[in-house]
Amino acid sequence: MHSAPMTREGRLRSLRAAAAGNALEWFDWTLYGTFSIYLARNLFETTDPKSAILSTLAVFAGGFVARPLGGWLFGKLGDRLGRKTTLVITMLMLAASSVGIALIPSYDQIGVAASALLLCFRLLQGLAHGGESGVSYTYVAEIAPKERRGLWSSSVFVSVTIGVMGATALAAALTSLLGPDAMHTYGWRLGFGVGGLLGLYALFLRRSAEETEVFENTRSGAKPAKPLSGYQMFRIGLNIVMIAAASNVAYYSWVTFAPATAIARGMDPSGAYKASLLAQLLCVLWLPVCGWLSDKFGRKPMVVAWGIGVMAITYPISIIVTTEPLTLFLAQGLGLGAWAMLASIFPAILSEQVPTQARAQGVGLVSSLSVALFGGTAPYLNTYLSGSGYEHLYTAYVMFLGLVAVVAGLAIRETAGMDLADIQAPGSGHATQSSIQETYNYVQHD
Repeated sequence: MHSAPMTREGRLRSLRAAAAGNALEWFDWTLYGTFSIYLARNLFETTDPKSAILSTLAVFAGGFVARPLGGWLFGKLGDRLGRKTTLVITMLMLAASSVGIALIPSYDQIGVAASALLLCFRLLQGLAHGGESGVSYTYVAEIAPKERRGLWSSSVFVSVTIGVMGATALAAALTSLLGPDAMHTYGWRLGFGVGGLLGLYALFLRRSAEETEVFENTRSGAKPAKPLSGYQMFRIGLNIVMIAAASNVAYYSWVTFAPATAIARGMDPSGAYKASLLAQLLCVLWLPVCGWLSDKFGRKPMVVAWGIGVMAITYPISIIVTTEPLTLFLAQGLGLGAWAMLASIFPAILSEQVPTQARAQGVGLVSSLSVALFGGTAPYLNTYLSGSGYEHLYTAYVMFLGLVAVVAGLAIRETAGMDLADIQAPGSGHATQSSIQETYNYVQHD
């Protein structure tokens, strides 16, 4: 028995609810990187400033350790209880962790317990973030019209970028209004407190969202879906990691930690945050265009173009930034312009790799594992190699991951325009002839 199709109004209402949660999720997540210099000075022993910032980055990476577990746990819940219910739970956890960080006493007050509490809240945040990301990608891909899935999927990283912009704008406003001393004392705490309060609004919107038709039809099917084999899970995981690795590293190097890195090199904090904000604004406008292009020309060309872009711009980005905010704007604008080619279709292309019965868990676990291995370690690796005089090794590393993305783009099957109910696991046979012909006709239209 099939559930009633979602109305256009229901789809749009659900999309708004998902987008609000995505924005808040990344608002909270980005605040850690944006305020990392203040966290280092308040919650760690500061006799050695370099050691304090490296410790802060190590805790940042620790949050990524929890992400695969969150992707697996909440992905499993998403495949059993539904996408909507799971997204409400993860949003509550994200808001709570943000408030917790805001209230941690300083290192001078409670010593090493301050560092330990930061680690605990960061692990909780990572657990929720891993579940939120995978289930959210799946949810948006499943509520989207199949012929416009790329465009609709671009809304995920539009809202993500808006969340990042919100965190960056808040940092710029606080640094301008409060000044350096107040920022070090309490200004950074205000940012995390705002993130916790915004969670209430996102929860209100998510109450009005609907469960996806694809999930409901699978759950109510007369014949239970066959579990995936170990080989099928490996093939799916390999595809996702190859697609995602370069994006994970580039994003945390070029976006999340770029202002903090520029400030550490002597750039004015307010100027750095404003330059980053302008670059992200251009990215918000570019993302839907890239999503539309993927619906018109296919997913494979976009993945290949992204990989080539990484190889072409990584070195220029590594040498552009000086102490002038304009250089940060140029570097981030260049990086985000390329990143959008993959980010716009990320929820769609990942969801199109996994059958419905394991989609939330598969996307959540593997994408979180990938971002933990590559994104979570990127800031620490970059800082360590740069401090040791081996910046060129990090540049070569990012360029190699770009090459991996090109290989992935050539290897995966074209899935633009396919019905997600027709997606099958590798090795289980091809999609139906009708769905293959439908996909071919759609990609070739116009």
